[in-house]
Amino acid sequence: MSVPGEEHARVIPISAAPSFPEPDPMAKLLAFVRRRITGDYEVDEFGYDAELTDKVLLELIRPIYHRWFRVETLELKNIPEEGGALVVANHSGTLPVDALMMQVALHDEAGRPLRLLGADLVYQLPLLSHLSRKTGHTLACREDADRLLRKGELVGVFPEGFKGVGKPFSERYKLQRFGRGGFVASAIRAGVPIVPTAIVGAEEIYPKIGDLKFLARLLGLPYLPITPFFPLLGPLGLVPLPSKWMIEFGEPIRTDEYDPSAADDPMLVFNLTDHVREVIQQLLNELRLRRGHAFPPFL
Repeated sequence: MSVPGEEHARVIPISAAPSFPEPDPMAKLLAFVRRRITGDYEVDEFGYDAELTDKVLLELIRPIYHRWFRVETLELKNIPEEGGALVVANHSGTLPVDALMMQVALHDEAGRPLRLLGADLVYQLPLLSHLSRKTGHTLACREDADRLLRKGELVGVFPEGFKGVGKPFSERYKLQRFGRGGFVASAIRAGVPIVPTAIVGAEEIYPKIGDLKFLARLLGLPYLPITPFFPLLGPLGLVPLPSKWMIEFGEPIRTDEYDPSAADDPMLVFNLTDHVREVIQQLLNELRLRRGHAFPPFL
């Protein structure tokens, strides 16, 4: 016995269910360009452009991160999933490539954009200043650091500054002074954890064996390095050596147990700054041993 209309019914196999094609890459590109031209995109009060950072600027850096330096990250669990935190790392490498690699690591692997605090020199150069603002960086000053941390952002700082990034190869992986501890005071005022971070690999990309001090002064630069390949090979000497990188995020150091007014206690700030520095130095020593040879064979 049949049901009326049954002869017209048919069963659609699951495999034959309609599927929706992936968006055409060219269509996505055109949509992106259209948004940029019409101004249909957002930036925050600091000038951070999340879409441009992810889709263009970080996209240019990712091949270097994955294929050239083969960056390996450790203990990402120590990065808070939300809320403010201050990531404090060692600085090295002659050029601040380590800042970019750490930004890719946290954006792609921890799912959090990193708001880096940069030196004054960065914001005295028109093009670099503009790009830095677009990618979420801002001036390393108390006001900007406090505002970002209180907004719940992940903020990155390199307390060694130019002393760290420009130190000679003979002093590799030896931390320089951490300044007066302004980063610690900001963390205390905001009540956010400090995440000590060790970066191994940057020291070997441009081994600094000398300094063109006179020319650096003429150009208004903190240093002008001499490496085994620069300036001898000209522009080719600017290609970084393919060292193996590892980035380890240490156990967070809490500051919420202090009253915000404790940020004005210079002895407390100094002691906590010194503690953070010791933790990072210990992480560096252990991570360097774990990494082994700086230039293992490419896999």
